[in-house]
Amino acid sequence: MTTLKSKLREDLNAAIKERDELRSSTLRLTLTAITQEEVSGKEKRELSDEEVTKVITREAKKRREAAEAFAQGDRPEQAEREKAEGEILATYLPKQLDDDELNRIVAQAVEEAKAAGAEGPRAMGQVMKIVNPKVAGLAEGGRVAAAVKKLLAG
Repeated sequence: MTTLKSKLREDLNAAIKERDELRSSTLRLTLTAITQEEVSGKEKRELSDEEVTKVITREAKKRREAAEAFAQGDRPEQAEREKAEGEILATYLPKQLDDDELNRIVAQAVEEAKAAGAEGPRAMGQVMKIVNPKVAGLAEGGRVAAAVKKLLAG
């Protein structure tokens, strides 16, 4: 059984051999972020695949935000590079939920919250507590929050 971290290392070695500069630098930075996470805290530990996925998700989000910032700052070449790095990282993440699936899960959670007595926009926190465990790693928090707001307002 290979772990996600060892897969990243294998892919990094392959990218170096193929002289794929973009892929190798992206994987190198991601492995560095994983190592930093492992040594943060009181003692060094090995991250589980789930924790490694969270680190990759965080790194991919940084790339998306940087790409947007560079695009707004009129730096298209840098924006393209950040976007490409984000796409490389996305290949190591679980498939994201499409809008229909996300809306179905959110609608179910809203019904559960209403059954528990939650009403209107103030029920957002209760609904998010129900939805987040179901969509962890499968949908970005901003998308989830927007879908919940839309349904509660709706």
